[in-house]
Amino acid sequence: MPTTFLARLYADPSPIMITFLYPARPRSDVGFESQAFSIEEIKKFVLDGQKESLGDLREDEKPVMIPLVASFKAAFLVLFTVACILVQSGRMSNRVLRCYEPLERREWRNLTSYQQRQYTDAVKCMQCLPATTSFKAVNTRFDDFQALHINLAPEIHLVGHFLPWHRRFIATFEKALRRECGYEGALPYWDWTLDYGRNKSITTSPIFDPLTGFGGFPKGGGCVTDGPFASYNLSFGPGPVINNHCLTRSYNKTLAPYLTPAQVANTTKQPTFELFRIELEGRPFTETIKIHDAGHRIVGGEMQDDSSSPGDPVFYLHHANLDRIWWIWQKADAIRRVYEISGRSTVDPPYRNVTLDFRLKMGTLAELVPIRDVMDTSRAPLCYTYI
Repeated sequence: MPTTFLARLYADPSPIMITFLYPARPRSDVGFESQAFSIEEIKKFVLDGQKESLGDLREDEKPVMIPLVASFKAAFLVLFTVACILVQSGRMSNRVLRCYEPLERREWRNLTSYQQRQYTDAVKCMQCLPATTSFKAVNTRFDDFQALHINLAPEIHLVGHFLPWHRRFIATFEKALRRECGYEGALPYWDWTLDYGRNKSITTSPIFDPLTGFGGFPKGGGCVTDGPFASYNLSFGPGPVINNHCLTRSYNKTLAPYLTPAQVANTTKQPTFELFRIELEGRPFTETIKIHDAGHRIVGGEMQDDSSSPGDPVFYLHHANLDRIWWIWQKADAIRRVYEISGRSTVDPPYRNVTLDFRLKMGTLAELVPIRDVMDTSRAPLCYTYI
């Protein structure tokens, strides 16, 4: 069913009211809402060619323009027609795009057993689908994502775009689960602070339950022998090497004190994005391990290595939680923080500071978009919230 675009352009110089209406669509797909623009703003959109990414929509989802125009000045007709064309090609301001019904990302233990099973089944589906990238030795769609992370690892860690890049990466994985494997939910997250405290241990967390989670920790470390991924062999790692091997984990209890509510509070109290990202990512920026490092290293095995860590499906839940903590920090002062970005663009000199126009490489997995497009999770192309 084609999407319909309705619009009225009034003759007076008051703002133009453009109303975008979508038919019923699956949860989280992009929708539009009414918004007023002045004539000068419309001209600016046309002349400057500001681009809002619609690249993540399938061709049959992109807007079809059917303008219904009331009384108007002749000069406006041509201008408005061009504006319609630019909207169709994704070149309108991101102030127009809003989520029709955002996905709700929930903590793993707040999912029903059916939802948990549906998620792990979707990941297993990705581990069976053939690869679509050209990376050497990739076999499956799951490999595609791990291989991309390995190849870009030196460019996406210890830099200002660490958080935006990973936000885009896990959202792309989430979209693949939904579109290619029939997953109906959102990417869950793992709040490891719930596993800290007296008589608690990450080893007994529902995340690592063999029946309703991702399988547990082998005694002394090694191959995971229970749960949904016990029989799966990875194509890469640990590290940036081609290596067919079992999924491994090795619990390190000494890192539990770095995954506490107090550690999260210390992260979210940081007054600027620069201080926040450093406090979150940790070494070598900081003297001690922080929540990003600790979440990886407490699981060990595949998760221990920064480049090949997406080989463990728990990676996506850990990074969803880090993204949630960034989201909480942004919402605490939304006017100032939602679009606040800083930090170096490369690990090695010459350095330059990242800006909202810095583009996030995603290989062939997703369109190249600027950081600006992923700063607000409530807008396209992301369209999700945390519960």
